[in-house]
Amino acid sequence: MKITRGLPTVPPASCPVLTIGNFDGQHLGHRALVEAVVNCAQQVNGFPMVLSFAPHPVEVLRPGSVHKFLSDDEEKIAFFDRLGVGELVILPFTKELASLTPDQFVGQVLRDGLGIRKLFVGENFVFGKGRSGAVKDLIELGAKADFSVEPIAPVIVGQEVVSSTRIRKCLTAGDVAQGAQCLGRPYMLEGTVIPGEKRGKQFGWPTANLRLPGHRVLPADGVYATLTVIKSECLDSIAYIGTRPTVSKGERLLEVHMFDKTVQLYGEDISVHFIEGVRGDMTFDNVQDLVSQMDHDGLRARDILRNYSGQPRIPVVVQGGKA
Repeated sequence: MKITRGLPTVPPASCPVLTIGNFDGQHLGHRALVEAVVNCAQQVNGFPMVLSFAPHPVEVLRPGSVHKFLSDDEEKIAFFDRLGVGELVILPFTKELASLTPDQFVGQVLRDGLGIRKLFVGENFVFGKGRSGAVKDLIELGAKADFSVEPIAPVIVGQEVVSSTRIRKCLTAGDVAQGAQCLGRPYMLEGTVIPGEKRGKQFGWPTANLRLPGHRVLPADGVYATLTVIKSECLDSIAYIGTRPTVSKGERLLEVHMFDKTVQLYGEDISVHFIEGVRGDMTFDNVQDLVSQMDHDGLRARDILRNYSGQPRIPVVVQGGKA
């Protein structure tokens, strides 16, 4: 897949088929859009493309606001490549771009810049200055610019529309299982293993500790059944997010215990995939009660994983910390 930053100097020659968006999280709704583009391009002998933006528009339109992401750029690129996108165009999102009216955006970016022939967008897509353009406007402007527009209906999971906002709410409430249903895969965090206080080892539960990325959406504090990928090996695991209030409240970390395997991981890049919540964070009166609960949590997590057969049971290769 070709990656172009800024508008191409020469638009693709063979019937560009496009979708537009930030695609944070690459959930099932995003997948439906991209698959529609790729399938259409195959049918009309066209060229499948995606237009995205960097930085995220909210960082330009609401400077100083805190926006947490569901994925990193590398995950996003891998998602497009895996689905068969031919070119990803990443347009710098500036105040000047944000000030373009709907007809200016269509003329300067879609017609003159990309020369598209067909565009797929979600039914609730908005664009242009002040988000003033809707799909009906896009259809009218597209007809004048010699391209057609195909609105795609939202994906419904559990009688609700799949959206990045919904997934964020699920994760921050600790409902990683529903988040995974909307994503089409478990939510994943990755990082480099750092030394810890070794208290887990003293309790019979040694852990690999990761610092939590400040720019990412984080599951609620608590215990989760997880799968951990280390050098292409996928291991059953249990993870805790929190500050360890019973023993030594401190930095909020992600602590992961691999079942049935002892591994030295300091300095290793690993990815942790959240399958289902086991319980929320708790404070115990003493260490004995904590260890007893950990044993119970381990049995529950093993039971969850025993009945799980989805991703990433398939082989996953981790290179440079990216799965």
